[in-house]
Amino acid sequence: MFSLLAVTFAVVVALVAGDVTKCDKNIVWTGGSFEWPCSATKSMFKSNGRYISKNVLATRTAIYKDDAILTLPRFKAGVPVTLARVSLKDKNCQASLFAYPCWSLQEEGTCSALQNAVDLYLDPQDILWVLDTGIVNSLEEPLRKCPPKVVALDMKTGKVVKRIDLSGLTSASSRLQYVVADYNEDGRVFIYVSDAATRAILVYDVTSSRGYRVILPEAVTMNCSRRDVLYLALMYRQDGSTCLIFTYLGSSRLFSIRTDHLRSGSAHGKIHDLGPKPRRMIILGTDNGSALFFRYEGESDVYRWDSTTPFISASFQVVYKSDDCNLVTHVVADYKRGRMRVLESNFADYMQGTVGCGANHALNLI
Repeated sequence: MFSLLAVTFAVVVALVAGDVTKCDKNIVWTGGSFEWPCSATKSMFKSNGRYISKNVLATRTAIYKDDAILTLPRFKAGVPVTLARVSLKDKNCQASLFAYPCWSLQEEGTCSALQNAVDLYLDPQDILWVLDTGIVNSLEEPLRKCPPKVVALDMKTGKVVKRIDLSGLTSASSRLQYVVADYNEDGRVFIYVSDAATRAILVYDVTSSRGYRVILPEAVTMNCSRRDVLYLALMYRQDGSTCLIFTYLGSSRLFSIRTDHLRSGSAHGKIHDLGPKPRRMIILGTDNGSALFFRYEGESDVYRWDSTTPFISASFQVVYKSDDCNLVTHVVADYKRGRMRVLESNFADYMQGTVGCGANHALNLI
C-alpha cells in the first residue's frame, strides 16, 4: 500500500463556476444530527451525558467523491463521534452525520479507537490520515484517555490500514494540531505533525516505521504567546517537489522548508523566510497544488495566494466571504465538482457557549 509510487498530486482545482444545484452549493446542519444504529442507542447516549448535540462542532474536512469526512473534536463532553461522514448528495440539503467508518472506532477509552480527532489529510493514494490527540474534553477538563496517534484509513474500503503511536515523539506538554502526508520520489510515505508547544514538526517515515522530531529555530516563535497555533500546509511545486509552509498564529512572518530537508531530520539553515504577514493569519488549506488559502483572524474574507508568486498583499485574491457570523475553518478540493469547498461555522459562538441548539455548519462551494 505505502510503497506504491505516488501519483503527481498537483492538480489545481479551477475556481470557475458551473451549473451546480442548490444542494451542491449549500450543505448545512446544526449541532450533531447523527444517524444512530437504533433509537435505544441514542436514548442511552443522551441519558448518560455522552450525547449533547450542542457540544458537537465540525472543524476540518476532506472530500472523497460524494462524501465529506469531518473531524468533530471532543472539545466538550457529549460528543459521541469524533470522525463523521456527510453526504454531499443530500436531496434535502440538510446533512445527517454518520459515524465514520463505524461506531466502534469512536469509543472513548478504547485506545485502538479514535479519542479526539483534531485534523485529517487525504493523500494522493486515497489514504485518510487522522490526527488523534488522545485528550478529550480539551476545552473543559482535559483528560488523557490514550496516547496520541495518527490513524490511516483506506477511503476505498473504509478499513484502518495503519495506527501510528506518537507517544515516543511527544512530551506531556505537547500540543499536536495539524497533520499532512507526503510521498517521496521512491514512493515512501511520510507524515508531518505540528507540535506547537515544543516548537517542533514531527516527521514519521511510515514505510520504515521510524520517526523523529525536527526542532524549529526560535525565530519562528517571535511575538508568539505560550499557547499558540502552529499551522502546516503542504505545497506542490512545478517540478513535482514539495515544501511545507508553516507559521505560528502569533508570528509576524511566514516560513517554508523543503520536505526533503525535513526528511533528513534537520531544519538548521534550511528554513526560508517568505516575508512578513500583513496581519495574524489563519491558514485554511491548499488546492493540492501551489495555491494557499487563508483568512485574517476574526475576518470572514477568504484569500487565495499562489505560492509561485511573491508573498505580498498584491498577490492575494479574495475568493470567498462568509455570511451570518460564520467563519471558515478549512478549504479543500472537491475533485468531483472541479471546485474548492469551504467548511464554515459560527465556532466563535460555540467557544463562548452561546450557540443555543448547536453550532451552524455549512459546506459550500467557492
